[in-house]
Amino acid sequence: MNWGELPKKNRVNYLRCYNCGFNKNKEMNILRLLYHKTTLGNIILQKVIDGVIFFNDYFVSDKSYIKKQFRNRMGFELNLRNPKSLNEKINWLKLYYRTPLHTQCADKYEVRSYIKNKIGEEYLVPLYFRTESAGDIVALNLPNEPFVIKTNHDSGGVVVVKDKSGLDWELVRNQLKSRLSRNYYRRGKEWQYRDIKPCIIVEKLLSGSNGSLPFDYKLHCFNGKVNMIQVDIGRFSDNHCRNWYNTDWKREPYKWSSKKGDKYTDPSIHEVEKPRTLHKMIELSELIARDFPYVRVDWYDVDGQLYFGEITFHHDGGYRPILPREWDYKLGELLILPNVD
Repeated sequence: MNWGELPKKNRVNYLRCYNCGFNKNKEMNILRLLYHKTTLGNIILQKVIDGVIFFNDYFVSDKSYIKKQFRNRMGFELNLRNPKSLNEKINWLKLYYRTPLHTQCADKYEVRSYIKNKIGEEYLVPLYFRTESAGDIVALNLPNEPFVIKTNHDSGGVVVVKDKSGLDWELVRNQLKSRLSRNYYRRGKEWQYRDIKPCIIVEKLLSGSNGSLPFDYKLHCFNGKVNMIQVDIGRFSDNHCRNWYNTDWKREPYKWSSKKGDKYTDPSIHEVEKPRTLHKMIELSELIARDFPYVRVDWYDVDGQLYFGEITFHHDGGYRPILPREWDYKLGELLILPNVD
C-alpha cells in the first residue's frame, strides 16, 4: 500500500503525528530540562524511565514494541509482511536483519577499528581518553583544549566542553554513571545495542579555522549506493535546521525532520555550499555501505579534512514522517531488502 492507497483517516493520523512526540507540551519540556540539567531530577526521572524499560524488556517482545511505537508515532499500522515505505523497511531491517557487525559499528568506540581497517585511520576524530568508570572523568585526565565527552553504547548525551575550567564535573560524572548503567537496547528494542560493553570516550571537538563547528553531513546509503544527503546546521543551537540534497547537490523536495524540543529540524531557506570533499565523502560512504542494505554514514568536513562521525542503522528509529508523504514510498522503492532465513 502506498500513500495514495491509504484510507483518508490514516492520512490525517499520519500528518497529526508530525506534530506529536514524546515532548508534547511545556510540562514535558520542564521534565526534560530537569532530567538533563539537575542531578536530583536525573536520578528521580531515571527511576521512572527504568521502570518502563523493565516492563518493556521482560513483558513486551521486540516485534510488539516496535509495531506499537510505529502506530503511535506514524498514525497507521506497520506492514512487516510487505513493507513499502522507507520507514517501514527500516523497521523491517531492525527486526529481521541482525549481524555481529551491526553491534561493532553501533559501538562508538569499537567502530573506530572497523573504520581504520576499511578506509584508514586518518578519517578518525582524535581520541583523547577512554574509560569504563565515570569517576575517571576529572580535569587532570582531560586536555586543556576543547573536547567532547560521550558514551559509546547509546544515542545523544554528548557533552561539549570548550573550556573545562567552567565545567560542573560532579553533574557530568553523575549523568555518565547513569548512562553507563543502562542497556540502550531496552529503551528502543534496537538489537545492535544489546551486547555493547559501555564505556566513556573523549574526543577532540572539531572546529574550523574560524572557530565555528563544522556542518554535519549524513549520507543515507541504499544497497551500497548513496541516495540521500542530509546536512545538519546548528546542531547544538536552537536553530537546528536540516537540508536534503541528492548526490549532484540539488535540493530535494522532501523533508525528514526530527523533533528537538518544541521545534523540528526542518530545512533552512538558505542553501549550503557544496562541500569540496563531496566526491570523497560519497566514495568512502559507499565503501562502508557495501556491508549493509541500509546505513547512514556521518561525516564532518573541517577546512577540507574529512572526519568520520558515526554509523546509524535506523535513522530516527524509522518513526519520523517523510513529507510530502508520497516520498516515503518513492524512497522506499529504492531500498531492496535482503533475503533472510
